[in-house]
Formats: sequence, C-alpha cells, structure tokens
Amino acid sequence: MSQRTATITRNTRETQISVTVDLDGQGRYDVKTGIGFLDHMLEQLSRHGLIDLTVRAEGDLHIDFHHTTEDTGIAIGEAVAKALGDRRGITRYAHAYIPMDETLTRVALDLSNRPYLIWKVNFTRDKLGEMDTELFKEWFQAFAQAAGVTLHVENLYGENNHHIVESCYKGLARALRQAISIDPRAAGSVPSTKGVLGGSL
Repeated sequence: MSQRTATITRNTRETQISVTVDLDGQGRYDVKTGIGFLDHMLEQLSRHGLIDLTVRAEGDLHIDFHHTTEDTGIAIGEAVAKALGDRRGITRYAHAYIPMDETLTRVALDLSNRPYLIWKVNFTRDKLGEMDTELFKEWFQAFAQAAGVTLHVENLYGENNHHIVESCYKGLARALRQAISIDPRAAGSVPSTKGVLGGSL
C-alpha cells in the first residue's frame, strides 16, 4: 500500500474543501466541485498523472467561480506537498509536450519546494461552459504555490480554447507523474546538493 497519501481539509467563509491524494495510485478519481468544466480538468489531472484523487468542494458559486477554483488549487497542492514529505528519492524534474489536434502545449516543472509560475497561455473566449477562462491561471498559480512547484506552462500554438486548457492540465499531469516518481538510483536521497529542497537556490 502506498505511503505517499494525504488528506487536506480547507474551510473558509468562502469554501469548504476536502481533498485526498495517492501519488502512487492508478488514476482513479471522484471529483465534485460544483463546476463542471473544472471537474473535467481535475479528472484529466488524476487519470493522466496516475494520481488517485478525491475532491469535495462547496463554495460561493452564487457569486462566481473564483474562490472555489482557487481554493481547490490550493487544497490539491497542499495535499500533493504533504504526500511528498521531504521529497526524498523523487525524480524532481520533468516536462511534457501535449498535442491535442491543432494544439501543442509544453509543461516543465521542478518539485523544488520553491513555488513559481510562468503562464504563457492566451484564450480567445471569455468562458468555457460557465467557467471564466481567466480562472485557469488562478488555479495553476494556487496549485504551484501550495505544492511548492516551479511550474512553466506554455501553449505553443492552438486555436480551440477547450483543447488549449485541457492540454495544460494533461501536460501538468504527465510531467507531475514523472517528477514524483521514485528514482531507484537516488537511494532515497533528497535530490539537491543542499540536502533539502526549498529556500534559496
């Protein structure tokens, strides 16, 4: 049974969220955020990252989707960070190129415990379904910050907005799947000359 599991409960006046992850899972998911398109994206993250993911979120959707989207990113990021522990033995660095029909997106990341987001993704529509496209950057920013990930997401080209954002989530999933994997040659050591991940370079 995997030891790299974690559960996070996050309750504020705006959202109530519970997240469970298993980093060594099979890509099984049970996601309910109240936002159909976000559910679809988080299911991609789970399935293509081979991370078992359970999410329950209730938020102030009568206002807009911002708080629920952002806080879900925070909670999932916190769960991933908790499950990684001191990040001993992980591969750490990874990247993925994801084609979806006319779209190609590149995601590169470092599980450095130093959060940073580069987001080079543009949309030509304000909404996908009922979700504002500007909220996708908010989700990735929240996830990167909470998970301690240096995360670079760049849509190289594409026209269909659904393909563009889905390729971003699938790219994150595939890169994360590789970066969190245990490197048998690392002999359980922290992948840094400092002996610890985080802090200054």
